[in-house]
Amino acid sequence: MPAPKLTRRLFCGAEILLLAGTAVAAALLSHPSEWHPLALVVLLLVIALGGEWFTVETSHGVLSASLGAMVLAMGLLGPSPAAVCGIAAIGLHSAVRRRPLTIWLNNLVAFGVAAFAGGLVVRAVAGDVAGVQSQHLSQSMVFGLIVLGALMVLLGVNFILFALDLSIMKGRSLPRLLHELFLPLLPGELAVGVVATILVLAYRSAGLPILLAAIPVLLIFRHLTVALLRSEDRAEQLQARTIHLVSLQMGVLRTLVKALEMRDPTTSRHASAVARYCEALAKEIGCSEDAQEVLRTAGLLHDIGKFTWPDRVLHADVVRPEDQEIVRRHPQDGAELVGALDGYGSAADAILYHHERVDGGGYPAGLIGKEIPLESRILAICCTYHTMTARESYRAPMTAEEAMVELRHAATNGQLDGELVESFIALLERDDLTVANDADFETALEFDRRVRDMAEPKAELTSGGLSPRAQDRSATSPRS
Repeated sequence: MPAPKLTRRLFCGAEILLLAGTAVAAALLSHPSEWHPLALVVLLLVIALGGEWFTVETSHGVLSASLGAMVLAMGLLGPSPAAVCGIAAIGLHSAVRRRPLTIWLNNLVAFGVAAFAGGLVVRAVAGDVAGVQSQHLSQSMVFGLIVLGALMVLLGVNFILFALDLSIMKGRSLPRLLHELFLPLLPGELAVGVVATILVLAYRSAGLPILLAAIPVLLIFRHLTVALLRSEDRAEQLQARTIHLVSLQMGVLRTLVKALEMRDPTTSRHASAVARYCEALAKEIGCSEDAQEVLRTAGLLHDIGKFTWPDRVLHADVVRPEDQEIVRRHPQDGAELVGALDGYGSAADAILYHHERVDGGGYPAGLIGKEIPLESRILAICCTYHTMTARESYRAPMTAEEAMVELRHAATNGQLDGELVESFIALLERDDLTVANDADFETALEFDRRVRDMAEPKAELTSGGLSPRAQDRSATSPRS
């Protein structure tokens, strides 16, 4: 939040004193040679004022070509002309955009003081620059580095003064301003500064005509910059829209699971636990990270098709014969819901076939053995195990040892994949996986992370990531 009113008034007073002090220092340190040749001074002022028409507004701030005029003045004239160029440029900008008086003040301080400070750096390191003509190549290179260093001082002072004003007047965080205001504009500002530095060195060799020739260069630079920024804005808008749509899609599934949980409180806990078991078993048999993610997603959403069940089916201890068809449809209903999400086709397939049996007696397709996707066979084992051991089960929960016996029995009877069952039992005997029973659906879903991942342009998650071992088993910114 903004600082107290007294603090804001004191800050404005400090800005007035700083601007006045800079004006006094500029008058005392200036000497006549800084203002000659007059044609150069006039040209730089024209470029500074014309920078308003070369200005490019971005979502992060304003990139102004007047920065180039300030750098040219720092390298060719001195600190006082640089400050005048900065104040003239920002004064015109503030007048054209009809800024409030407080923003006028901050703009004048930020541009005038920053340009003056940069000019002082050049004078302190390289001496008086006014009237200096051609130099040896090595001297020119050193001087160019000095001007670039002064440019960084200019940008740093400029940002600090802007950021302090925004922090005190608007209550904005300084680190956040660094991330949102300074860093995004820095590459463009450096590009303008580098071009201006090259022009400084060229002027020392070729004189005033080289600066006149730079005007078309500035026009081309502005055109290319505008095209680039428009392209970036379109990309940002597309990304934002994509995230919105993905959030909507993913949010619908999450809402369905939460609504199902309101009807049957065991649903989300069962889904979270199964997801943990699936991920652990996938890792145990050597699946890639992509395949583990597919199984984790399938585990979380495998029962979402039960949302369509009437209460008499959802809460029944024994399903009536006339309701069997409803029960048998839930893998297809769940697969259709999950498959509607871009990139989740493999998770939908795992859900679709997780009630198949290796002996061919399952549903919906009657697949046999390895015809059943590996993910579906893993999901079937983990789902069966947690159903038998869950505390909220419709019957008294089994111990882990009893459930392992039942898993082996199911494998012998042709329901489950025997080799995967043995891998799962070995995992259970070695590692303590009881924490899965306390898993939370919202935490396991990682909604924000999934939305970001789904919004990224990439290939659909597939099971193609199995390892061989697993496959064998299956410008400065004026205030606005």
